[in-house]
Amino acid sequence: MRDRIERVYVDNSVISGMFDENDHPERVKPFWDAVFDGKIRVVLSDVLKEEVDDAPQHVRDFYGTIPESQIERIVSTDESDALAERYIAEGIVTENSLNDSLHVALASVAGVDVLVSFNCTHIVKLNRIRRYNAINVLSGFSQIEIRTPDEVIQ
Repeated sequence: MRDRIERVYVDNSVISGMFDENDHPERVKPFWDAVFDGKIRVVLSDVLKEEVDDAPQHVRDFYGTIPESQIERIVSTDESDALAERYIAEGIVTENSLNDSLHVALASVAGVDVLVSFNCTHIVKLNRIRRYNAINVLSGFSQIEIRTPDEVIQ
């Protein structure tokens, strides 16, 4: 991890991963420790908030403990919506994965340092990352780093 505070877009799998044995909480806890220690600034979107609002209470409770000083909040725009739709139109993901494409688009438009996720089907998958980045470049955005939380800490 760099010395400066990273701007890291977080999707719901990184929050729910604290409680889901399939997502290996030991892989995500050091990430959240770095957030709570002021080493990482998380970028949280309105799409994430909607997902958290539909999550179990313990996930909502954890989301509420994230220090406001370590949060940058962003909201969907016409630009991020259009980019997400382009990902779908190009076949990177299907319409059923709209929120996944929105997470990548929001992070791309916001110019974050990295997007972290445990969604290794629709987001953290090499061939998809390459395709997201190709569309980003064609659409006038920078390429985006997409990693799992433990990769960011290492």
